[in-house]
Amino acid sequence: MPIPPVALTKSAYAYDELRRRILTGEILPGAVFSQTTLAQELGVSTTPLREALRRLAAEGMVQLDSHRDARVTPLTADEARNLYVIRENLDPLAAALAATGRTSADITRIEGALKRLTPLRDSSDLDAMVAHREFHRAIYEASHNPLLIGILEGLWDKADQYRQIGLRNQKDSAKDQARVQEEHVQIAEAVIAGQADKARDIMQRHVLGSLGRRAIDVLEAN
Repeated sequence: MPIPPVALTKSAYAYDELRRRILTGEILPGAVFSQTTLAQELGVSTTPLREALRRLAAEGMVQLDSHRDARVTPLTADEARNLYVIRENLDPLAAALAATGRTSADITRIEGALKRLTPLRDSSDLDAMVAHREFHRAIYEASHNPLLIGILEGLWDKADQYRQIGLRNQKDSAKDQARVQEEHVQIAEAVIAGQADKARDIMQRHVLGSLGRRAIDVLEAN
């Protein structure tokens, strides 16, 4: 039975572990599990587990019912398409705003996040996914638009679930990985240089070739 890390509360540990299992596909979309059984497996009581599940439910990753079961939220082509439409419009806007509003602290954060980026090669590589998120978060935050940042940040976990579908069903070739990395470099350079139109255009192209966009095709084919 696992022991929660000392630095984490039991609720935070349960949240992190469940989120990891969902994002890596250890618990698949649509899967139903017993809260009692899962609490025993994680080595926590049902109270912190329910707190973790409520947090995941608020993020749209699980569904709770009035009984003792919980369900990983199913993924659908419609939702993938809706997420893509939002990102297609708001990510380029955030990049353009970042290019006009970035500060020296933002630039430092973007440059640091860019250095930590590694290609998303495998659905189990959460470190690469975290680094990918940190880069895009650095761009979002440089927009200095709290409402826009909140929308994009709030959708990221859900978007990661669709990225996992893309990774599991159609991994990037070495050429694709190089293209994605170059797009990240170009986005960072355009934002740092204050080139709003260029930052918007490159980000739009980046979203067009994203794993989330690929997930739509995968789900529509099933």
